[in-house]
Amino acid sequence: MSSRDLILGRVRRALADVRDDTPYEQAVGRDYLLRHGRLSAGETVELLARNLADYRAIVHRTDVRELPGTIGRLLGAHGSRNVLVPPGLPAQWMPASGPARVQDRAESTPYDLDEVDSVVTGCAVAIAETGTLVLDGSPDQGRRRVTLVPDHHICVVRVPGQVVSSVPEALSRLVPTRPLTWISGPSATSDIELDRVEGVHGPRTLEVVLVSEE
Repeated sequence: MSSRDLILGRVRRALADVRDDTPYEQAVGRDYLLRHGRLSAGETVELLARNLADYRAIVHRTDVRELPGTIGRLLGAHGSRNVLVPPGLPAQWMPASGPARVQDRAESTPYDLDEVDSVVTGCAVAIAETGTLVLDGSPDQGRRRVTLVPDHHICVVRVPGQVVSSVPEALSRLVPTRPLTWISGPSATSDIELDRVEGVHGPRTLEVVLVSEE
């Protein structure tokens, strides 16, 4: 028996007592654990930071008052001449001066976005156990392509409010019909010889700013 047959057999047995007209949401049980362990909010944020770094994201910590200066320093260190800012990003997050602002226009082509040095966004939720940021196309995040084409992405995460422990917890906060982008570190791929190459499917450099809400 093949692995495929084994898996399909388990699925059939699990659904043996389910009517064909039963909605999927009711047919599949949701009695699994939402969280593993009892980490405090602070410990969950620390776990997120460790896992982000393990995926080669660069993690920074600041508060709301220092956020504009932090973003300004990151853009300067990267040598950014311009930066794309989604229309709904809070204005107070950005420094008063710095690189030229680029608007995300509907007519912008991937070639236009490839000329953008950096993009700054918020996020919908961050998952500590997997070191994953989830963007859902909200006004402070912009369309999916603005975070996939530019080479440098600065993502602001409000902590602890936007941090959850696990994927099931994150799913409860997300709307599945929205354009969800799941980001675990900078874009990376490897060939058959396992030579790692970054920046092929998204930004080569991912910087995550954890902003304390307290």
